[in-house]
Amino acid sequence: MTISVGDRLPEATLVRLGASGPEAVALSAMTGGRKVVIFALPGAYTGTCTTSHVPSFIRTKAGFDAKGVDEIICLSVNDPFVMDAWGKSTGAIAAGITMLGDATAAFTKAVGMDFSAPAVGLLDRSKRYAMYVVDGVVQVMHEEQAPGVCDLSGGESMLEAI
Repeated sequence: MTISVGDRLPEATLVRLGASGPEAVALSAMTGGRKVVIFALPGAYTGTCTTSHVPSFIRTKAGFDAKGVDEIICLSVNDPFVMDAWGKSTGAIAAGITMLGDATAAFTKAVGMDFSAPAVGLLDRSKRYAMYVVDGVVQVMHEEQAPGVCDLSGGESMLEAI
């Protein structure tokens, strides 16, 4: 089942690189009682993800702040070391975007947003989407239908929707 508007996010443990190394993060703790935008993508350092998707949220960060969004989370099926390095190289971390890895794709599968493209080496990856979550419940959900684009799931589209 694919997650949709009105659904509560499932319990999930994601990973990030903290001061002492990898650390587990309960998604419910990050979303409970808060307004959060989560955008997910197929992979760190991949084309559209690096040149379009992440930059769209860097560009719109101040607009989300003005609308009372507490946090913007970038999620990918990658390990925390890769997410941290990618967040630094794109400027996402400096812009205040939280980079989280769903290393085993458990969350991605639980919300029905997984896909595989073996021909290009992408196995158990996340589809490209963005969601606005208030107190753990999805209020806006934008899923891309075509690969290589981030029109619906980009920062500008999500900012306009909320």
